[in-house]
Amino acid sequence: MTQYQKLIERKRKLLAAEKWAEGVDTLHSHSLNSMWYEPYPDVEKSNKVLDIIYNSGRITRDSVEIVSVQLKGDALIDAWEQATHNQCVCGEQNCEDEYTHTTHGY
Repeated sequence: MTQYQKLIERKRKLLAAEKWAEGVDTLHSHSLNSMWYEPYPDVEKSNKVLDIIYNSGRITRDSVEIVSVQLKGDALIDAWEQATHNQCVCGEQNCEDEYTHTTHGY
């Protein structure tokens, strides 16, 4: 039975990460055409829109998906572990320089 321990642990993490991935990371209400994921950058908006960015990297605008899921498999598990264990992008837990690491010092 111990030969399956690593597979079971990975599956447990993947299931938890998939549930976490459905959560909302950012809500953004705007009328800009300058978003990096803008599907129609040449069409001027006359109304405000609501963009929802999920933990998986998926982006919807007014309930229409405009960017599909970005994180899957091991990449999703890594992102979930970083988010749930308060881990900086440098790999250190509770890093004092996290702001510098995520903003490149700006």
